[in-house]
Amino acid sequence: MNSIEATISPTELGALMGAGRHLDLVDVRTPPEFREVHLAGARNIPLDRLDLKAMAQERRTQDQPLYFICQFGGRGLQACAMLRTAGANNVVNVEGGTVACVQAGLPVVRGAKTISLERQVRIAAGSLVLLGTALGFFVRPGILLLPAFVGAGLVFAGITDTCGMGLLLARMPWNR
Repeated sequence: MNSIEATISPTELGALMGAGRHLDLVDVRTPPEFREVHLAGARNIPLDRLDLKAMAQERRTQDQPLYFICQFGGRGLQACAMLRTAGANNVVNVEGGTVACVQAGLPVVRGAKTISLERQVRIAAGSLVLLGTALGFFVRPGILLLPAFVGAGLVFAGITDTCGMGLLLARMPWNR
């Protein structure tokens, strides 16, 4: 485990799992992503639902690290940073996330395949742009503001790495 960056590789994590150690492993992906595939023994607490204060308090009395995992590692890093800011120090991100762990052959639980949140955003954004453009062309030119708004949102999402449409879609009933 790399203590400076507080990360662990899937190989190192697999060695700990194989040694029979109990690991406190939190998957911060959305529930549908978690249901599709997750590491055996992981519990699902989506990033937007982490109780930072309670988790930081719990970490102060725990000797064992809290491991965060997501799809590719980005949300896990965010969770670690958020928890460190809240006062916890014993948090570790799993490098490469679930994808890297699957590739490394770690034990996983598989469920029904779902449409990822990223694909849902692309489908919704594309549909809104197509609909807005068609309605603007055939019905009323002022409706062209809709695809312009969606385009501006996508640029904002790219610059800030925060996607408003993704956050909105994550709260939809089918993503719970």
